[in-house]
Amino acid sequence: MGEMFNVGPEAFYELWEASRGPYDRGDVSAEEYWLKMAAQTGSSIDGKQIEILRKVEVEIWAHPDPAMLDWLDMLHTAGIKTALLSNMPWDLIEHVRTHFRWLENFAFKTFSAEVRLIKPDGAIYQHTLKGLGLPAAETLFLDDRETNIRAAQALGIQAIQFRSIGQLKDDLEALGFPVLPTAAHSSSDVQGASR
Repeated sequence: MGEMFNVGPEAFYELWEASRGPYDRGDVSAEEYWLKMAAQTGSSIDGKQIEILRKVEVEIWAHPDPAMLDWLDMLHTAGIKTALLSNMPWDLIEHVRTHFRWLENFAFKTFSAEVRLIKPDGAIYQHTLKGLGLPAAETLFLDDRETNIRAAQALGIQAIQFRSIGQLKDDLEALGFPVLPTAAHSSSDVQGASR
């Protein structure tokens, strides 16, 4: 992706990371987002390249960890109410809603572009708590980003920063959580696709 903007992988990732907010919040379209990135790098892209970028980005995030999906299924079967809270632009939301049947295991789903809020804004957590019908003190939030963990904790939500399946299992076990993930599908500690 960085090659389209004449920048290396590190520079591309830094720019991508720093510019995501308005896109994930649904404030700008995919075309506007990628054209702005081109302007920021002094490069130019055409409509065909924008379509490639949109498809590649969906592909990057479209591979959830099977061990996490197994755990989600176990939580659902055990009757533990779960929600999905994700920063996600429209292209990815459409793909996820169309192709991921496992979404049915979540009692409530919050996608940032649909609610025009992004993590770590406290309002998006409040939206999800309301959708679950639970107070913050009775919930547990998992995320791979420390800033999102801190925002949840500031609202009184218990939170675990995800680094690996093994680490998650250990942290949940320490809390006395009743359903633990297994790493049966994972030969290494692969992070689940999280936004």
